[in-house]
Amino acid sequence: MLNSPLQRYQQASVQTANPGQLILMLYDGAIRFTKLGIEGITAGKYDMANTNLKKAQAIIHELTASLNHSYEISKDLAQIYEYWLHRLIEANLKKEVQPAVEILNHLADMRESWKQIIKGSAGAGQSPLEASSV
Repeated sequence: MLNSPLQRYQQASVQTANPGQLILMLYDGAIRFTKLGIEGITAGKYDMANTNLKKAQAIIHELTASLNHSYEISKDLAQIYEYWLHRLIEANLKKEVQPAVEILNHLADMRESWKQIIKGSAGAGQSPLEASSV
């Protein structure tokens, strides 16, 4: 049950978002949780790091599950996502910041790429998912 106005707003945002917006939301979440995981490791708050890195991993699993395998690039994206998961797990297990920082940079770059794909496909009158591979 959603009690707060913020929770109701967030649910409505997800329910009314188009597929491209959902992808950006997933990347935003993965970026946010990876940053919090890094903060947790840096501060020695390993419960915080574990919780947030696992949330980032769950989002990457969702990105993997959303791939449309009728496109060739989906295979490449699946391998990228698998690598990201590996590095986040490594950061969490070893409580090392560097693997998570690496993935944070990749997440930010990929988010920007998706933003450009979505922006370009909107101008062409296409669904972003028709123009891309997820």
